[in-house]
Amino acid sequence: MAKSLVIVESPAKAKTIEKFLGRNYVVKASVGHVIDLPKSKLGVDIDNNFEPQYITIRGKGPVLREIKALAKKSKKVYLATDPDREGEAISWHLARALGIGEDDLCRIEFNEITKNAIKNAIKKPRPINRNLVDAQQARRVLDRLVGYKISPLLWKNVRKGLSAGRVQSVATKLIIDREEEIKNFKPEEYWSLTLKVENDKKEKFEAKFYADDLGNKDINTEEEVNRILDVMGDDALTVTNVKKGQKRRNPSLPFTTSTLQQEASNKLGFSTRKTMSLAQQLYEGIDLKKEGTVGLITYMRTDSTRISDEATEILEQYIIDNIGEKYAKKKSSKKSGTKKKGVQDAHEAIRPTDIGKHPNIVKPSLTKDQYSLYKLIWERYAASQMSPALYDTLSVDLQVNGIIFKATGSILRFDGFLKIYSYANVSENIELPDLQKGDVVNIIEKLPKQHFTQPPPRYTEASLVKTMEELGVGRPSTYSPTISTILARGYVEREGKYLVATELGYIINEILVEYFIEIINVNFTADLEKRLDNIEEDGYDWRKLISEFYGAFYKMLANAEEHMEQVNLVEESDENCEKCGAVMLIKHGRYGKFLACPNYPDCNETKPFLHKIGVKCPQCKDGDVIERRSRKGRLFYGCSNFPQCRFISWNRPVGKNCPQCESILVCRKSKKGDRIVCSNRDCKYEEKTEG
Repeated sequence: MAKSLVIVESPAKAKTIEKFLGRNYVVKASVGHVIDLPKSKLGVDIDNNFEPQYITIRGKGPVLREIKALAKKSKKVYLATDPDREGEAISWHLARALGIGEDDLCRIEFNEITKNAIKNAIKKPRPINRNLVDAQQARRVLDRLVGYKISPLLWKNVRKGLSAGRVQSVATKLIIDREEEIKNFKPEEYWSLTLKVENDKKEKFEAKFYADDLGNKDINTEEEVNRILDVMGDDALTVTNVKKGQKRRNPSLPFTTSTLQQEASNKLGFSTRKTMSLAQQLYEGIDLKKEGTVGLITYMRTDSTRISDEATEILEQYIIDNIGEKYAKKKSSKKSGTKKKGVQDAHEAIRPTDIGKHPNIVKPSLTKDQYSLYKLIWERYAASQMSPALYDTLSVDLQVNGIIFKATGSILRFDGFLKIYSYANVSENIELPDLQKGDVVNIIEKLPKQHFTQPPPRYTEASLVKTMEELGVGRPSTYSPTISTILARGYVEREGKYLVATELGYIINEILVEYFIEIINVNFTADLEKRLDNIEEDGYDWRKLISEFYGAFYKMLANAEEHMEQVNLVEESDENCEKCGAVMLIKHGRYGKFLACPNYPDCNETKPFLHKIGVKCPQCKDGDVIERRSRKGRLFYGCSNFPQCRFISWNRPVGKNCPQCESILVCRKSKKGDRIVCSNRDCKYEEKTEG
């Protein structure tokens, strides 16, 4: 009896699904796309209504031949690629290659790889969704036009190997714009005033300034704080108002792709790339002891927070049975996952496929990182349908000579979802004495403190993803590859957990802003994403979208080709070639700067570029102190004679010794500004920096 053929994308997925379907099915992996635009040329016929020129991807010929051979022997072919635009496009290409008709019921989809989900999907095949395919084609052609038309200009005028892309260029610009914000930020002074006080029972607590006798709620200068202190004198405080209340803290909604990437970065320290790789493994299937291979989470590319009614009921019962009925969210509560404008709601939120598979149960079958991510997903999902945490609150107004202070207390009375969500930031209880209106409270200590407003922080991967999502730049599937691309191209690098634009990134951004500002404009890019969504949702003509885009883009290209000037990235160094004595040049390569002999090809001497800071090594006295980076991207300072000399400092040496203990002085960065301090922790010597 002929078997049915099921085509999926990954071998891991194929292995899991084949186990569920049994002996009457053959499951084959295409290993991603088998047909795509060619890499060697544009692959889009601009004069023929932007017709894509698809080819079989190099190296995928044997895979496609094997699939065709299996399809000929099969009684039915099912296309079970991922349930998104990219997956739909892969199925469309396969259907055309296999001679499957447009209206044939060949496409099956599922949001989780479990036995029930696969069995149900195989019973409900549908035709290929051309709207999804056209939305993917439009994005692919758009990105190809931008990348393959702008990149050659960068090769010609900057250097080979560079690239430009719609979303990656916007992401780089966001990072550079933030750096400019930080550079141009002017801190503003402000003050806080805290009182340490006690009542007649010697119960101590703190009260914070709220308003002065003139109604001002801000203290901007030292003169203002001194005036307030003068008005207060040495008098005691009087309680003028006591307000008791209750505060609810609701759980967060289940994860979307974006919020998963953000939380995994903030709580687990994972890069977006690592998060998505681990999530893919959890989705495609883990070999559980005594159970075999099974998918542990639902599809991980989604911007929906919706949970199916069936999953909600199962979770509610799990909470009642395992945590307690009082912890189950009340029926009247607002349903999670209300659809927002622009959200592609075909999928559910990211959740465990089986809430009964507690992280501790599956832990023996998971790697350390898989377990950490699964635990994060499991707890967030379980917590999302639990009762809110309840706090008793107390707010007390205190007054002295018209100056108002406030004291606030908060005590956790019912932990609710906090019982299970171990990643929540939980503030400590702040208890206040039992105060009554008219009580007199004595001041023990007055604590005025000067502050300065801080610039916005540099982007981390998590905050960049959040910003891109808020601005509508890119989609769940593009955040991780976008960040990986700008890091790989050398436009951005990591400084610890922060993303910082490189010199090359600034140069490319400056060129793109000058000649293609409309393309890398945030609003333009976000609007383009909405129009791509219109293709998927409403069947908008994708070729018309491309045509409208290309009309304006062609004019920008023509202007750039005529006026773009060459940028010389080569500069002389202060080192001579050890082979021929010529002054070596600083060049930019794929992995950053390096030194090269100018007499190439007669002399092919190259050396690593060492960023000297102009200070001799304080340890060996012979080498130079250079900037280096740890494996995690953190900047530190070492000796150019490494490994012979192993001098290291996390703070920048300034080339002077401490006048008190003779240890080296270093520049230490802080929120209040740079400080020159002694590197000896036992010595408290400090200097003011110039300016």
